[in-house]
Amino acid sequence: MAKEFFITTAIDYTNSPPHVGHAYEKVLADVIARHRRLKGEKVFFLTGVDQHGQKVQQSAAKADVPPAEFVKEITQKFVDLWKKLDVRYDEWAETTSERHKKVVQGILQRLFNAGQIYKDKQAGYYSIRQEQFLTDKERGSDGEFGPEWGQVEFREEENYYFKLSQHKNWLLRYIENRKDAVIPDFRQTELRNAVEKISNNRQSGSDLCISRPKSRLDWGIELPFDKYFVNYVWFDALTNYISFAGYDPSIDDYAKQPAEFREKWPALQIIGKDILVPPHGIYWLIMLHAIGFPDDAMPQLLVHGWWNLGGAKMSKSLGNIIDPFLLADKYGVEALRYYLLSDIVTGKDADFSEERLIERYNGDLANNLGNLLNRTLNMVHRYCEGSLTKPRKSGKLPTDIIDGYKQLIHEYTTATVAVRPDVVIERSLYLASVFNGFIESQSPWNLAKSSKPEDREFLKDLLYDCAESLRILAILFSPVLPTSSHRIFDQLNWKMELSGKEERFSLADAEWGKLPDRHVVGKPVPLFPRIEISD
Repeated sequence: MAKEFFITTAIDYTNSPPHVGHAYEKVLADVIARHRRLKGEKVFFLTGVDQHGQKVQQSAAKADVPPAEFVKEITQKFVDLWKKLDVRYDEWAETTSERHKKVVQGILQRLFNAGQIYKDKQAGYYSIRQEQFLTDKERGSDGEFGPEWGQVEFREEENYYFKLSQHKNWLLRYIENRKDAVIPDFRQTELRNAVEKISNNRQSGSDLCISRPKSRLDWGIELPFDKYFVNYVWFDALTNYISFAGYDPSIDDYAKQPAEFREKWPALQIIGKDILVPPHGIYWLIMLHAIGFPDDAMPQLLVHGWWNLGGAKMSKSLGNIIDPFLLADKYGVEALRYYLLSDIVTGKDADFSEERLIERYNGDLANNLGNLLNRTLNMVHRYCEGSLTKPRKSGKLPTDIIDGYKQLIHEYTTATVAVRPDVVIERSLYLASVFNGFIESQSPWNLAKSSKPEDREFLKDLLYDCAESLRILAILFSPVLPTSSHRIFDQLNWKMELSGKEERFSLADAEWGKLPDRHVVGKPVPLFPRIEISD
């Protein structure tokens, strides 16, 4: 059975419009997906929106519109943003779809029949903002619940619970046996520490409440075994990862799941650090285990940090949201994609700065990559009538250039792009800067004035090598800068029959010397015009 690389992001909650943090996660996933396709792999990229919940119901009531109408408007903003940022997914998940509802209810019924879901009454303090009951573990050192929980009230309510605590020991063994269950590795340590704190006793409050009575929340998926309750967020939102990939809840034997599903699963799931513990690292993995997923069918979790502003997380309540639509319009889509991937270390936080965006764009793209393209093509037309001459002898490139190129290609064949795209970007830029330095040190403008045949031959070799470096750099940058990479190929007059199509780029083509003898290049057009800051 041919396997697909399955990548998915956390689905976005439709209680408020997207911000730059959402944009980072989706661009990261898009870059990883493009990188995999660049290597010749078949990819299935899933993303979407979480549309149910009490916050949505309350926001819709405040706006005086039905919840379905409210989420439709917010959903469209996410769809529009991914189109604008050139994020190309294969499947779109909406939790209000009938396809998803069928899978959620099927899983809930199976677990209920197996005795994994039970009904119980709970009395305690309830966070209205987070929509959950709190325990003493959530209290601060002063004995009070912190501001992150918002309004907290005492509530007594009957609900359904999933026997989460029964699976704690399995989860600990799984995390211990699979060293890359969560990446980066320090996030796996964080998860293990959180799991160890779970009690094996359901009376301690360690089991998971998975319902809300319709008397106070009717915007959700009805429980198949009790029409007076709807499913709370966990079995709804988390189940999207399999419901839109072809999972059949009526089949309890994982090995007999449809081929459509098994050729995709398991997935690389990209999530923010705030939803590792407990939703994805505990609830989701245990849910999969409880419905019969074997250990080798558990998803891998890639956990990213936050884009902060002045050290504080961006949030609607703090009023420090940065609108990605405005940024893309102001600086260009490619500038925004580049900054979001190059100025943050995967797994860690970073401070968003428009000044840094401009600095990175001007320094890395305009002055380095764009400059190499413009000066190379200008010199090919000025000194060689627009035609390249393939070197007759190999070995003229300096050793450091050859070694840098080989190392770069090696890293592109590994998983480095997924874990540290910023490092791969930096190495690619280094190769461009080396060739810019090569031009300066060899002074082709002086070689062009020389009457020595060997100088003229060296000039042709130098310009061929610079053009070839640009062809390869376009391939390597194509996951991050798809439009700009096409423009580099267009100006090189290379693979014009595939202009604008993603299959134009292949890592197999990143082999030195593929530009043929007497290849005619196009005229240079500034690729990355500098962003000028007005006083």
